[in-house]
Amino acid sequence: MKRPEEIIIRPIITEKSNRLMEDAKKYTFEVAMDATKHEIKHAIKTLFGVKVLKVNTMIVKPRKRRVFGKFRRYGYTKAYKKAIVTIDPSQEIDLSKVR
Repeated sequence: MKRPEEIIIRPIITEKSNRLMEDAKKYTFEVAMDATKHEIKHAIKTLFGVKVLKVNTMIVKPRKRRVFGKFRRYGYTKAYKKAIVTIDPSQEIDLSKVR
């Protein structure tokens, strides 16, 4: 089993994820591609000391992006795995502790 620091890569901070944090106590993280829901749940519980109610995962596919330079080319963003973690409503995660 991997260490929790290897499973949770970074929090994802967007307008939608901020709304989910405030309204539904759902936090969004980028996780390792081979991490399972049980490993993610254990990592969040270990790193932040909160009770995890639910874990939803999805793989975000790469998107085509324009790369400028001498010649106009196209490149791709990287694919990554995203986890939306629902925690107990009475608890909170301080995201400033994360890398």
